[in-house]
Amino acid sequence: LSVAANCRMCLVELMPPPGRGPLLLDVVRWDEASQTYIQEKKPKLVPACVQACAEGMEVRSQSSEHVAQARSAVQELLLLNHPVDCPICDQAGECRLQDYWLEHQGTPKRMGDELVHKPKAVVFGPTIVYDAERCVMCTRCIRFSAEVAKDPVLALRERGNFNEVTVAPGRRLDHGYTLMTEYVCPVGALTSVDFRFKARVWFLRTVPSVCQGCATGCLAWLDYDPRDGSAYRYRPRENEAEGQYWMCDEGMLDYRRIHEHRVLQASVDGAPADIFAALQAAASKLRGVPPERLAVVLSAEHSNEDNYALLSLARDYLGTGNVFLTGRPSGVADGILRDADRNSNTAGVMALCTSAPPRSFAELAAAVDSGKITHLLSLGSSVPQPEQASCLETLEALVALCVHEGPFSERAQVVLPAASWAEGNGSFVNARGLVQESQKAFSPHGDSVPAWKLVSALAGELGHPMNFKRLADVQRAMAPEPGALSAPQPVRLEVL
Repeated sequence: LSVAANCRMCLVELMPPPGRGPLLLDVVRWDEASQTYIQEKKPKLVPACVQACAEGMEVRSQSSEHVAQARSAVQELLLLNHPVDCPICDQAGECRLQDYWLEHQGTPKRMGDELVHKPKAVVFGPTIVYDAERCVMCTRCIRFSAEVAKDPVLALRERGNFNEVTVAPGRRLDHGYTLMTEYVCPVGALTSVDFRFKARVWFLRTVPSVCQGCATGCLAWLDYDPRDGSAYRYRPRENEAEGQYWMCDEGMLDYRRIHEHRVLQASVDGAPADIFAALQAAASKLRGVPPERLAVVLSAEHSNEDNYALLSLARDYLGTGNVFLTGRPSGVADGILRDADRNSNTAGVMALCTSAPPRSFAELAAAVDSGKITHLLSLGSSVPQPEQASCLETLEALVALCVHEGPFSERAQVVLPAASWAEGNGSFVNARGLVQESQKAFSPHGDSVPAWKLVSALAGELGHPMNFKRLADVQRAMAPEPGALSAPQPVRLEVL
């Protein structure tokens, strides 16, 4: 973001170059001993965020008495009319005002007058609520909307103590990056409707993750409650090497799919079943099928490890070359972060299929309709062309490894519950070809198991032991592949 130098908490003292005297200001100081004001001079302080560096420049920050006094005074001014909402504020525990008060002030408020009261709980749009009394007028939200989201819908009105952020007349804060306006707010002025009053941050734990919303693959932090294995929010994970920090609204809310519409129990012919019994049923339906009539469907939603395990089973043990690809339907790119491909690992699946690229779901539908494919082993839940999902009903046998409910789980004779990306480690390749790691947050819910483990167990039931006991075993098996996916790398995110 552009630099506004509004908060003045980064004041520093610049020492003059040799041969030149300091720039001094005339000030008055209250002297307790004489009970009067004394005229003094002090150096002119500058905000460091807008000060360009120069050769030979000497900057005093922590060592300057003037800087310490100024920062304490600025902090007192920021809190002058600030309500003591910390016990009920969603920002408590990660608020910059709390940090700065401990670091630079640490004294009670001296002003005894009534605070200036401003509007509270103002609905800016479908995702954001604004509390003007907590706002410190840093204008980060205004600059973000104008400079990154390309929608200058926010502005300041009034002056001085009556300053507040407002939405343009006739508009709402409803662009595709509204949750980032809340994220850049350093205090509790902007709150997310999704996270508002739901959790205290000191009860949450965090793991590095990868956004599953589209092929951009934004790096993210997944915040979750370890007591019950509940995911609460995504936050953008900074990529300092590339200087990008953002996520779109769809991506930040995509954590919900970790819990929504999940397949948490195995089923055989529509009836709930023990997962071991389901594996035996799946093996019986796939055993002895001619390779030319058996197809395997990889998933652009699943990790490299899940897809590699299934690809290895199909190619090395079942002997079929009928490999297809499925995933979520395409969306619309916005020219900022969102990619039209709504799958997180399309590039990863393409890189794994070194001998020949997987064929499309439309080609699978044609092969099924013509009778060439009669048995199917699939990974994933979604279909890129929902109108073509009816072809799955004509199969003689469909075994589906699913995280979510969808066309595959609804039509499969055997459904095996797969763990989500938050319930196991895995790597994903974004649209730029960068390999990124997502770490496990909590144990799989229900009877779900990481998909690569299900594949390994199914291979054992078919008489083809794969010996994939740990994720590292799968990754070692992936390594010798031509053009193999290497260790996770940082993602490059650009605001186009």
